[in-house]
Order: sequence, then C-alpha cells, then structure tokens
Amino acid sequence: MGANVVSAPEGTPYSATSLAALGITASAGDLFMALSDAWADYRGIWNDGKGFSDIRRLWLERAAGLGKIVSIQSNGAVVEGIFDTIDDTGCLIVASRDGKRTPIAAGDVHFGSTKSSGAA
Repeated sequence: MGANVVSAPEGTPYSATSLAALGITASAGDLFMALSDAWADYRGIWNDGKGFSDIRRLWLERAAGLGKIVSIQSNGAVVEGIFDTIDDTGCLIVASRDGKRTPIAAGDVHFGSTKSSGAA
C-alpha cells in the first residue's frame, strides 16, 4: 500500500493523485499515525479471522465504487460488470448484465470500463 501525501507521480499507466491535491492537509507522519491506530483497532476486530463478518460489513459501508462499473484483470482475463459486493469468503463479486455473478479473489481492479482504465 502506498499513499501520495504531497505530490503524485506523472506518466504512470494509471492516473494518480495526492492527498494535497484533494485538499487534505496531513503530513506523512500524521497519515502513518492514523493508519497505525486504525490498523490496531481493526486487527482487534479481526480476531484471527473470527471477526471477518464485522470487517466485511465495515468495509462495505465505506467501499468506493459499490454498484458501479468495474473491470478486473485477473489471470490474463478481464472481467467487467457491476461491483456488487464482497462475499463471505472475501471475494469481490462482479455482476454481469446477464445476471451472472463472478467471484474474484485477486486481480487489478479498475473502476469504469477497460476502455477508460487503460487496461489491455
């Protein structure tokens, strides 16, 4: 995981921004402290996996792109549809137009279609 606090690189395959560009004024130290405090809190909820359903619920309450078009590059294929949910096993569920629901365990996730994400 990385966070661009003050500036973002240019010329990357995908667009990048920084917290400063979004109007958030925080130092790298402030961000680290907030993340480490949150990590400690969520690790307690996680409880060696026993608290997965609570973590899942909290994550879904904050999930960006839920209900929006998403494309995922995984194992050399592209799956595109609507970001439906995260299932009980932690897979991202993509709903296609024909109603098929595809679980994705890992991949490069892009919001919007593959045409707009720069994915090949």
